[in-house]
Amino acid sequence: MLTIDPDLLNLETGEKVLDAGCGTGRHAWELSRRDGCQIYCLDTDEVSLGRNLYVLKCMEDKRETNGSWCLIQGDVTHLPFMDCSFDKIVCSEVLEHIPDDNRGMEELVRVLKDGGILAVSVPTYITETVYWKISKDYYGFPGGHIRKYKEDELKDLLCRNNLQVSAIRHKHALHSIYWLLRCLFGIQNETAKIPALYHKFLVWGMHNRFMRRLESGLNLAFPKSVVIYTKKNNA
Repeated sequence: MLTIDPDLLNLETGEKVLDAGCGTGRHAWELSRRDGCQIYCLDTDEVSLGRNLYVLKCMEDKRETNGSWCLIQGDVTHLPFMDCSFDKIVCSEVLEHIPDDNRGMEELVRVLKDGGILAVSVPTYITETVYWKISKDYYGFPGGHIRKYKEDELKDLLCRNNLQVSAIRHKHALHSIYWLLRCLFGIQNETAKIPALYHKFLVWGMHNRFMRRLESGLNLAFPKSVVIYTKKNNA
């Protein structure tokens, strides 16, 4: 399940791409298949990086990767890279977790080349507001969501950091329902039957053309995430 569309990154052969806050690797896996790029996967969580590493090694063994990749444990607010290191950056569902989001954005822009593309996604303000009201376990804990973004607030954060918005997309309406069910039945209750059954439906729907089209329509009404694609202005 990709939130950020690699096709909108305009990847070119040999480019350096940073997956900032890669988690277990869903974007890194797809990026590693494309165009002979150099993929850098960064996250603070050692367990997530380990899972990412396992999948990437399996893909490499099956010759499903095209290019190179590496994993780095690090913090988005203190990136261990030189200025203007990357052609493209993906930062998906990260900013809502970090205390100093402006510092994180400054760092992402610092390591992005002039004219480079940065794609950022966060949960939508409406869905987050609903979840926060239903479940106190959904937010506020270490590593969890600590802020909500209205779309204009996110655009303002990007623009004041020398980025020009080029496209906006809305994603994952069907997942909005899943997280609503999780909040209703208990975020910590991993065995709740109704959310578990709905999750199986989601997994099935990922490979069904009709369900993908249905979700595209529902994304106009209640998307789970907003994705903003930007370009760094030349210095």
